[in-house]
Amino acid sequence: MSRVSQAQALENRRRAVAAASQLFRERGVNGTSVADLMKSIGLTTGGFYKQFPSKEALVAEAAQAAFGDLDVLLAGFETDHGDHDTARAALVDFYLSAEHRDQPGTGCPTAGFAGDMAREPIAEEVRETYATGVREFAAWLSADANDGLPMVATLVGAILLARATAGTELSEKILESTQRAMTASQGPELES
Repeated sequence: MSRVSQAQALENRRRAVAAASQLFRERGVNGTSVADLMKSIGLTTGGFYKQFPSKEALVAEAAQAAFGDLDVLLAGFETDHGDHDTARAALVDFYLSAEHRDQPGTGCPTAGFAGDMAREPIAEEVRETYATGVREFAAWLSADANDGLPMVATLVGAILLARATAGTELSEKILESTQRAMTASQGPELES
């Protein structure tokens, strides 16, 4: 059997982390087996243990990668909308959309990893990675004296409830009413 080059091993690791980041947000950590993950990128389960000491180590990297994706998304909103207030309003519109609700695998990691962080016995390193991502998202959402945490809590709660009720009229109402409430509570700075 041929050995994998160092460059190919690094690429395999990158692909595994990216796939895990998406699958964990879609199915949860316990809902994604190592075999499912490796199959999704066309590799064997044995290859996993050459790259990662444990599934928990992969969870930490996948969460970090997912928050990196969120940083890229937020930077894109800044670039596309010019000023921060307009970018924040556009992000809220996107966050509370059917598109975001229906695509958890590429959606916000704050919502995507929340259940696992709350339910599972997670190593301190994994929980701290998640907490850092939440703090950074809140900081991006903040305006003046507002630390952004109430906005994160509102957005994440709304998208989790909308996903849990997807396919019902209630799901749409959750998105729409939260959007209206957030726009009204933030005044002109959050209107798009």
